[in-house]
Amino acid sequence: MFAFDSDTLYSAVDKEPKRWQRLRRMENARERPDVTILVDHYDEDWTRLWWIRLRGHARVLDAVKERGRALAMLGKKYPQYGFEPPGGPCWRWT
Repeated sequence: MFAFDSDTLYSAVDKEPKRWQRLRRMENARERPDVTILVDHYDEDWTRLWWIRLRGHARVLDAVKERGRALAMLGKKYPQYGFEPPGGPCWRWT
């Protein structure tokens, strides 16, 4: 799940149980912020399939204010996040 604000993409890790609390993808973003994101859309009608690959810089959001902004944007786009925000880390990509 993601939300866009101008040229910034926000996402968060949901509350589903994870094997490890410190996710490798978040540690990778901290260690090497140059990232590639793949967004795709599946449809039974294969003529409607699409994907896009984005390259940019990721940053894990540790500041409360910035994380709150990301969660607010996600809550606007996904009503279920408005009722129960993701409990995991958030990140931004530009």
